[in-house]
Amino acid sequence: MTNVLIDYHVNEQTIALLPATHIDYDTIVLEVGRKLYVKKTPLQLIKQACLAGGASYDGRRKAVIYQMGVKRKVPIPICPQRKLFAYPTQSPSEFNCHWIFYHHVQSIRPNLSIKNPDIKTIITFKNGEQIFMNESYYVFEKQMQRTAICILYNTDFQNQRFTV
Repeated sequence: MTNVLIDYHVNEQTIALLPATHIDYDTIVLEVGRKLYVKKTPLQLIKQACLAGGASYDGRRKAVIYQMGVKRKVPIPICPQRKLFAYPTQSPSEFNCHWIFYHHVQSIRPNLSIKNPDIKTIITFKNGEQIFMNESYYVFEKQMQRTAICILYNTDFQNQRFTV
């Protein structure tokens, strides 16, 4: 039997949140060096992490939409001070939405193998772990670019000096 956690706190070791279709848990958490099983959904964990990082998920999402003009699959600055930025692979309201943590991604590449045409993209993380995704390489490339821009916006904002 797998040890199932009731709760989980997103942290610097979090690589990805994967939705699960299991009776005992709703999320598989990939961390550097380990895999965890949690009763909460990936979106519940993202929303909780945003609050722990100082703002609501909706507030962070609205800020990114305002800054970047992106309205779908919005990258989320969960806690910019701790470099926690994640992006969804689909609409966050979709069950099969995975959350990928930007700073852990080493590479994304298209699956060129014809053995399994359902796998369109391979994500390799800095710890060597890989996940195989059904979304196109183009979608991941775009999400990585959007998240990089989101990081720049948040870094610029933090570095500004406000005068009264």
